[in-house]
Amino acid sequence: MTTNGPSAPQAKRVPHERIHHGDVFVDDYEWLRDKSDPEVIAHLNAENGYTDAVLAPQQELRDRIFAEIKGRTKETDLSIPVRDKDWWYYARTVEGQQYGISCRAPYREGDSRPVPTPEASLPGEQVLLDGNVEAEGKDFYSVGGLALSPDQNRLAALMDFEGDERYKISVRTISTGEVLEESVTGVGYGLVWAADGESYYYTRVDEAWRPFQVWHHVVGEDPSADTLLFTEEDASYWLGIGGTHDDRWLVLSLGSKDTAEFHLLDLQDLEAGLRVVQPRTPGLDYDIEIDGQRLYIVHNRDRVDYDVSWAPLATPGIEHWQLLLEGGEGERLMGVSAFRDFVLVGLRSGGLATVKLLPKEGDGFGVLRDLPFSGELMSVGVGANPTYEATTLMVATESFVEPRSVYDWDTTTDEVTLLKRREVLGGHEPSDYQQHRLWATAPDGAQVPISLVAHKDVEADGTNPVLLYGYGSYESSIDPYFSVLRLSLLQRGVVFAIAHVRGGGEMGRSWYLDGRLEHKRNTFDDFVACGRHLVDTGWASPDRLAAEGGSAGGLLIGAVINEAPELFCAVVTQVPFVDALTTTLDPSMPLTQGEWEEWGNPLADAEVYAYMKSYAPYENVRPERYPAVLATTSLNDTRVFFVEPAKWVQQLRRTVTSDQSERPILLKTEMVAGHGGVSGRYESWKEAAFETAYLLDRLGATQIVYGG
Repeated sequence: MTTNGPSAPQAKRVPHERIHHGDVFVDDYEWLRDKSDPEVIAHLNAENGYTDAVLAPQQELRDRIFAEIKGRTKETDLSIPVRDKDWWYYARTVEGQQYGISCRAPYREGDSRPVPTPEASLPGEQVLLDGNVEAEGKDFYSVGGLALSPDQNRLAALMDFEGDERYKISVRTISTGEVLEESVTGVGYGLVWAADGESYYYTRVDEAWRPFQVWHHVVGEDPSADTLLFTEEDASYWLGIGGTHDDRWLVLSLGSKDTAEFHLLDLQDLEAGLRVVQPRTPGLDYDIEIDGQRLYIVHNRDRVDYDVSWAPLATPGIEHWQLLLEGGEGERLMGVSAFRDFVLVGLRSGGLATVKLLPKEGDGFGVLRDLPFSGELMSVGVGANPTYEATTLMVATESFVEPRSVYDWDTTTDEVTLLKRREVLGGHEPSDYQQHRLWATAPDGAQVPISLVAHKDVEADGTNPVLLYGYGSYESSIDPYFSVLRLSLLQRGVVFAIAHVRGGGEMGRSWYLDGRLEHKRNTFDDFVACGRHLVDTGWASPDRLAAEGGSAGGLLIGAVINEAPELFCAVVTQVPFVDALTTTLDPSMPLTQGEWEEWGNPLADAEVYAYMKSYAPYENVRPERYPAVLATTSLNDTRVFFVEPAKWVQQLRRTVTSDQSERPILLKTEMVAGHGGVSGRYESWKEAAFETAYLLDRLGATQIVYGG
């Protein structure tokens, strides 16, 4: 693609010295941080105008891709009804409407699961929340959570109209839709009703956007009368709240990257106050599940990949933990869910997510057993199952080539009944596609998995357009998943691959530990090794290999193109964390102090500072031929500020030796959105079509060659 249009915006240079540990770094673009400055907004608008002009020839392709997404999607649809107490809960989508509609219908004793039709209501159907009504007249709308009162007569919804993840709580009577109050604002995630349904608990965030307090609010009273229940003073700990299936307990979780602490409040005995499960012990990470008078604890006390223990709820401290389940070789135990007759155990095995069942037998437990689901590169997870007494559970499976399928699984007979498979309009035949697990060798000898999918007729002959995706932080795992959007790539001959680099959790806790702190460079080296493996094995060639990553995955891509710019022809970075060192040096910034256990503390440690500076994308742009770059961001993002890609794009343009008429460097900023991008499904599809068209154009793969 050659551009002969407008010139790229050049921000003025205002030298700003950043001095730490005797090192002086001159940052010419730090002034772009202030979004209240009209000159900053004008610059971002100019960048948007430039990007629009450069990519204007792709409009027809964008429209085609949007039409393909829309044409494959069943727009008027609904989820599978899930029973909770006296109601069946489900969600609807309606053609032409941006947002989902949460609904319920009454359950009567002996009823089997209803099979509603997308076009018709169930008898007695009630609308809990219609996102289209709530979003009317708003540029942005997102729900941070819904919470039902214990009697299921009231609903509390956390609503965000800016994209900054600071929520207003809307409380309403479900049967009438009457809004009871919307006076509690500026809150964080999490809401738990008190036992009487007349009050609730919620969280507040500090100036650094860290959830740090729990408050109690009585519906109808002024928020100034709210009562503070708990404050977490340590800035490295995040706070969260949740409830239990029996509505008995408020569970308060506190966690850093390495250490956890839980407190419990008996909602039927408030006078007893909060009590701690196990006080924080540096390096002891644990999670809990309450099961009557028993507590399950998933912990790393004895094994890096975690075990499951249990303790009496009355005496939950570590001295009372009794081993229940030790993971097998190569298994990372992730969590447990308790039911009357069994415990479900979530784990990772062989690099994939799965679930096993541990039956209860008398006062003890039986033999751990597998679920009756298997398939190549298949992820298995448990769906919504809120009924404690249930013996039939919803289980979901998914792969690159098999759309998400939800089953009822009878745990007593192992009988499986398909409830719903995601429908791909126009037809989809899984056998038309191939999927593989490849292994790349990192510089230190580590074997790095690559998951790959392509049309069945694609051959590894060195001519294919390839998109390589990566993340690699926070022990997050990117499992194989089905995507309607990806079909637009695969039908144009694109090979899609995920590099499961260290820093993620695909291969267990050690995989994460080997890609953080002083080992962070492994993340970048792994990704480069994966790209080179695709080239060496004939799947790709550098002139048709693109890369993509978002947030911390944007840091990955930014570091990788500094390390190996010759390996890729184009990259897309979404809300990229590319000015990581500047952010991590400022403890007043959102997330920073809690992030020191992920990246290190460069403010306090000169070696950490030097190490981070050695890979931080912004500081290491060099005069080489770089790939084409599209960076996307949002003005109201509270996790990765827009200034990071804005500065990075300027540094790239000023430094690289690429012919920028051939390989342009572009920035696109959503002016009313947050970390997750725009809101509304059609707007999200347009955003996806924009980025996909860009990649297809750069890869020279704009025409459908298979199917269509």
